[in-house]
Amino acid sequence: MSIIESLKWRYATKKFDPSKNLSAEKLHILKEAFNLTATSFGLQTISLVIIENKTLRNQLLEAAYNQRQVVDASHLLIFCINDTINEEHVDDLYDNIIHLRQTPETILEPYRNDLKLMMQNMSQEEQQEWSIKQVYIAIGNLMTVCAVERIDSCPMEGFDRTQFDAILNLKDKGLKSVLLLPVGYRAEDDMFSGFKKVRKKLHDAVLEI
Repeated sequence: MSIIESLKWRYATKKFDPSKNLSAEKLHILKEAFNLTATSFGLQTISLVIIENKTLRNQLLEAAYNQRQVVDASHLLIFCINDTINEEHVDDLYDNIIHLRQTPETILEPYRNDLKLMMQNMSQEEQQEWSIKQVYIAIGNLMTVCAVERIDSCPMEGFDRTQFDAILNLKDKGLKSVLLLPVGYRAEDDMFSGFKKVRKKLHDAVLEI
C-alpha cells in the first residue's frame, strides 16, 4: 500500500481494542523511528517513555482526563523534553560524531563551542520551548510510521503534565512530559474509523508559486 493510502487509512483512534498488543518487532520499529527522527543540530534533547504496564497506566488515567486510549491501547508513548540543556549534552553529541565518523576534533571544536554558547545564551524556558518543537517533529514522524506499519495511534495534548511527571518521577530523570501517543489497534466498533477524512481541497491547502 502506498504511503498516501496509509495516511488516508490513519485517523486519531478514539477506541482501541485492549485485547490486541503490538509485537516486539513492531515496538522496536517505533523505537528506531523515534531515534532516527530529525532534530535541530542532531542534539536529541527529547526522550520517549514507553509504558505497557496497565496498572501504571490506570494511575495516569485521571491525569489524562479519563481518556480511555491511555489504558486500552497496547502501549502508551510519552514524548518528553530535557528539563535543561547543558554542556554535557553538547559534548555527548560531538563525542559521538568523533566515534562514529572519525571526524577530527580540530574540525568539530568550533561547532561544539558555538552550540554550547547558543545553549548558554538561552533561558531554561527558551531551551524547553526549543525542545518542544523537536517533539512535534518526532510525533509527526512516528504517526506516519504507525500508518505505514498499520498501527493505530492517537496524538494527545490533553493531559495534566504536572501529574504525569510526578506519577512517573520524570523530574528525577531530568525530563518533562509534552505529548502522548497511545498506540495499538482500533476496536471494531470505533465509529470514527469509518468516517470520511475531512481536509481542504489540495489547491486550497497548497500554494504553488
